[in-house]
Order: sequence, then C-alpha cells, then structure tokens
Amino acid sequence: MRAVQQKFGIFERYLTIWVALCIVAGIVLGKLLPELSKALSEIQYAHVSIPIAVCLFFMIYPIMIQIDFRRVIQAGKTPKPVGVTLLVNWLIKPFTMAFFAWLFMSVIWAPFISPQMASEYTAGMILLGVAPCTAMVLVWSYLSRGNMGHTLVMTAINSLTMLFLYAPLAAFLLGVARISVPWETIAFSVGIYIGLPLVVGYFSRKEILKRKGRRWFEGCFAPKLHYISITALLITLIVLFSLQGEVIIRQPLIIGMIAVPLLIQVFLIFGIGYGISKRVGLPYEDAAPTAQIGASNHFEVAIAVAVMVYGIESGAALATVVGVLIEVPVMLTLVKICLRTQHWFPKKS
Repeated sequence: MRAVQQKFGIFERYLTIWVALCIVAGIVLGKLLPELSKALSEIQYAHVSIPIAVCLFFMIYPIMIQIDFRRVIQAGKTPKPVGVTLLVNWLIKPFTMAFFAWLFMSVIWAPFISPQMASEYTAGMILLGVAPCTAMVLVWSYLSRGNMGHTLVMTAINSLTMLFLYAPLAAFLLGVARISVPWETIAFSVGIYIGLPLVVGYFSRKEILKRKGRRWFEGCFAPKLHYISITALLITLIVLFSLQGEVIIRQPLIIGMIAVPLLIQVFLIFGIGYGISKRVGLPYEDAAPTAQIGASNHFEVAIAVAVMVYGIESGAALATVVGVLIEVPVMLTLVKICLRTQHWFPKKS
C-alpha cells in the first residue's frame, strides 16, 4: 500500500501536540457546556456511545478501504503473528495487569486510599487488562507502516476471542463467582468498530478500483484518506473527553496514582510482544502490530462494563477513564519506537 510508505509530514510528526490540544479542548468543552456533554452521553445503544462510534467509523474506514484483501488471505496462512498475539493478549497481559493493580493499589498506594476504593480501582484496571485493543490498533499499525493484512486478521481473531474469554477471565481475576458482562455491548462494539468499516471499505474499494483504476486510487484518492483518519481521531478525543473530563478535573492525584501502573503495564506488554516477535523471526511489518495490539486496550468495552457492574461514579469507572487518558499519547510513543527500530527485524520477503 503506497500511502502507508510515505514519510510523515508536519501534521503527523506533531500529532502528539494535536492530541494534547484536543484532550484539553474536550475537557474545557465538557466544563463550559455540560448540557451538551450530557446530551451526547445519552445517545447510546447497548451502553456504546453512538457519537464516539461515528467518530471511530471515520477513523477506521479510511484504513480499511486501503487494505488489499488478497493480503489478508495470505496473512491468514502464516500463523506465527496470530499465535504471538493470542499468547500475549490472553495468557500474559491480563495476569500482569492484575498483578500491577494489586501491587500498587493494595501495597504501594495503600496508605493513601481506602480499601474500598483500592478494590474498585483494581477492578477497573483488570477490566482494561482483559480488553485488548481491536479497532484502534489499525490506526497504530497504519502509522507504524505495519502489514495491514496481518493487522486485520489478528484484530478479527482477537475480537472473536474476546467474545468468549472476556467474561470468564474477568470473573476469575476479579475473584468473584459471577460477573454480569453485557454481551450485547461487546458484540455491538466489535460490529460497529470493525465489522461496519470493514464491509463498507471492502465494497467501496472494489467499486472505486472498477470505475477509476488502481493508479488513480493509489495516487490521488488514498493519500487524502490518511488525513481523514487522523482528523477523526482528534475529533474522537474531543468528544470522549468532553464526556469524561469532569471526572479527571475532580481527582487529579488519583489519576496519577492509577496512571503509573497502567503505564508500566503498557511498556512491559509491548516489550514482551516485540521481543517474542523478534525471537520467532517475524519481519518488522508483522512485529509492530503484533506488539501494539497487546499494549493497547479496548477502552470502550472496559468503560461500558465498569459502568454497568460498578456504576458511573465508581472507582472502577474512573480507572477505565484513566486508560483512555494515557492511551493515545503512549501509543504514539510506541509508534515512534517501532519506526526507529525497524532495523532490528528481518526484511519482509
């Protein structure tokens, strides 16, 4: 995909700054216009925010339409990246997150917070750790110049796995016999964040190639889509933080206490995924998204479950919001790390 191989311009190189500005803008908007934030928060289905879903569609669709689905078929024939992804996401990541949540909330931060709140913060962090990234990893892989065919295959398998493993694994790690997990929320989020842009992208790509040809598609149309995707990402942040900004303003110290173990978890899981990928001989184009899908989180599902199970004002819900706060800046840092370490991996044949 030619568009993926282009060098970043000023807009992409300073994306972290634009992200920070949009986070601030969202918080300010939520503070100045709370009625608007409340109205937006009430537009939902199965506890999934429709405004955020629309933003995510325009963020993911420009990437989906550029995927050559013949590469997806080829990617499905190489099981190594899929195996590494499943290993890191379901046999390592949830347990390291549970450990760090316990260590910080029940030991290191214990003198500063009540046992009740420590328990709720731990629960929210665990819900994040059991919800590996799905749709958003397509953006990180795209920015890292990863293999989009492999990314799509791994994302699809990871999404289906989450439908079956999220509830029992969350219940086990939370130490309860039964947890009420909204299956409708998970299924709807997977469909709206991945399924819809995938289907629309496939058929619109097919139609455009038929009418205008591959040269026009790759030379004129595809390069412009990159900016649509990034713009949608920034708008998503404004909408998201207009909904959650008030919580962040009220409890800045707690935000930092939750962020520390989450940051450690992200870099640890990325390092494990990246290291295993190198060990098994994956090329860079496959290694980058393989490591990123574990490092990132499906925060939409985590927030929805935390709100349903513990309540919107709970410490568990707050912990999932902190996951959103650090998600984009940290993942952009990992994108830069990937781009600077391409030479560590064998070239794709």
